[in-house]
This record gives sequence, structure tokens and C-alpha cells, in this order.
Amino acid sequence: KAVVSTQSTGTKAQVKVASTETGIIFGNIVYDVSGVSGDKSCVVLNDIHIDIMDYIVPASCTDTEFRKMWAEFEWENKVSVQSNITDMNQYLDHILTSTNMRCLTPKQALDGDCGFLAANLYAKSVFGEDALANISIEQLSDSGALSGHIRIRAKSQGMALSLGDKITHSQKKEAGA
Repeated sequence: KAVVSTQSTGTKAQVKVASTETGIIFGNIVYDVSGVSGDKSCVVLNDIHIDIMDYIVPASCTDTEFRKMWAEFEWENKVSVQSNITDMNQYLDHILTSTNMRCLTPKQALDGDCGFLAANLYAKSVFGEDALANISIEQLSDSGALSGHIRIRAKSQGMALSLGDKITHSQKKEAGA
């Protein structure tokens, strides 16, 4: 459809997302200039940021499968625990909700009050990409604050970094920052 200088028109396009690698869609519009043979113009669009959580779903696997993937996945992102939450199980629930991951550690192994908590988490993207996490936290006896790390492993760097960013952001949001 030809558009003259004082007119405007609208266009719709469907975008197929094939991976959660970066969480950003890049694009441009290429169009012909009327009256000029073979000349095309290009408009670069603003980046479209996609929330990785729209593509991550809780998943299950056996302990053996988890350990095998943990050993195979080369990308790791280590996030320090920085939270106002002082209850370890409440913190675990907060991370599960924030990341759409499933806790693979049996509930009875998380019961009790021993001053530390370690749990394995797992999720899968709708594109079949696996994401693993291990939470290892302790409660400091002097302040009651939680200390520790969450290690995230994935086949792709983008998945590991995106989940780490999501956890960091959820900790800041939870702290009111």
C-alpha cells in the first residue's frame, strides 16, 4: 500500500520466539521507496524485552538426572543471598515463586531447625532448555539474617544470566528497593 507524506498506516507482525537465550528481540523494518528503482530504506526498531518467566515452567527430574545435567552444563551464575526474609523456608518459597522453579529436595529434608538449608531446583523453558539451581543458605546466629548463595546452571549463558538477574531483582523488590 502506497503512503503519501501526510498519511500514516498501521502494520501488524507476528514474532516467533525460538529461545530464551537473551530475552531481547531485535528488529527492523525494510521498505521500498516509491519512484526509486531498487532503493530500500530501513528503520531500526527499539529492542523489545521479553520476561523470561513467560517461558519458564517448573519441571521434575530424578536426582541422577539432576547431577548429570549439573556436571554437563558449562554456564554457571552465582547469586549472593541478600534478603530481609529471615526464615529459610520462606526464602526458598520466595525464590520458587520468583523463578517458576520446582524444588526437587523432599519436603521432609527441609523440615527442622538446624540453621542451614540446601535445596536443588529445576525448571524447563517451553523450548526445552533446562535450568538448574542450588540454594545453600545459613541463618547467622548473631543477627538472624540469611547468608549464602544460589548457584544457577544452564546449557546457555543467557539462561543462567537471565535467571540470576531475576533472582537479584526479586531480592531487591522484596527488600523494597
